[in-house]
Amino acid sequence: MTDVPARSLPDEPDQTARRPALSPSRAADFKQCPLLYRFRAIDRLPEPPSPAQVRGSVVHAALERLYALPAAERGRETALTLVVPAAEQLVAAEPGLAAQIDPTLLDEARALLSGYYRLEDPRRFDPQSCELRVEVELEDGTLLRGFVDRIDVAPTGELRVVDYKTGKAPPEARAAAEFKAMFQMKFYAVALLRSRGVVPTRLRLLYLADGQILDYTPDTDELLRFEKTLMAIWRAIQAAGASGDFRPSPSRLCDWCAHHAHCPVFGGTPPPYPGWPRVPDEGAGPATEVVLRGAEPAA
Repeated sequence: MTDVPARSLPDEPDQTARRPALSPSRAADFKQCPLLYRFRAIDRLPEPPSPAQVRGSVVHAALERLYALPAAERGRETALTLVVPAAEQLVAAEPGLAAQIDPTLLDEARALLSGYYRLEDPRRFDPQSCELRVEVELEDGTLLRGFVDRIDVAPTGELRVVDYKTGKAPPEARAAAEFKAMFQMKFYAVALLRSRGVVPTRLRLLYLADGQILDYTPDTDELLRFEKTLMAIWRAIQAAGASGDFRPSPSRLCDWCAHHAHCPVFGGTPPPYPGWPRVPDEGAGPATEVVLRGAEPAA
C-alpha cells in the first residue's frame, strides 16, 4: 500500500517562510472574533488539541489511506485496519499527540469509519483527488490556500467537492458549525472556480457521527459575490494587522475558546502585539495556521 503523507497535522507547514494566505479556518476565525484570529495566526498562542480534533485527524488520515487502495480493496473491514497506521502516522509527525491516542479514541475512530459506509460505498467510484492542496490568487492579490478532503469528477465533467465532518456539535452550536462548514465549502468552490474555471456542481458535507449528508449547489453569481466577501475579509485582516487593532467579539462560541487567560472579555491581557509579521520573500503579512481536523464548532 502506498504510504500517504499525513495532511492533518500541521495544516500549513513552515509558514514563516511562505507568502501569507487566507484559509477557510482563519477567515472564519476573523469573522467570529478578530482577537481570536490574532491569537492563532499572529501570536501563535499554544492551543492544545482536543480529543475530537485528534480523532478527526485519525479518521481523515485513514480515509486518505483508504482511497490510495484499488477500489475493490476499499471494504469496511479494510478501512478499520487503517486506523492504527493512520494514528501512528500522526504521532510520527507530532509526537506530542501520543498521549491522547488511546484505545477509546481508536475505537471511536473505527465507529466513525463504520458510519462512513452508511453514507457511501468507496468501492463504487474513484475520486479525482484526496486531500488536494489548492492555492489561487484572486484579482486583487488575495491569496487563497487550503486543502480539500476530496474532489469527484463525473464522466460528464461535473465537479463534486466533498468534506468529511467527524465532530458532533452541541445542539446550541450546531447552526454556527454548519454555517462555518458551508463557508469553508464556498471558499473551496471559489478557489476551484478561479483555478479550473469550473463551478462545482455540488458541495457535499458528510457528517460521519450523525450519518447525514448535506448537499448544496452553488451558482456562478453567488460564488462571485462570495469572492468579494473573501477579498473584504483579507483587506480587513491587513488593516487590523497594520494597526494592531484586533478587537474581541464576544459570542456563545467563547465557551469553546482556549484563550480566556489572554482575552480582556474574561479579564485577561493579550500579550504585547508583536507587529505585522514579515516573511523573507514577500514582505509583510500574517502567518497562517496550524490546525487539526474534525472538531466542531471550534475547528
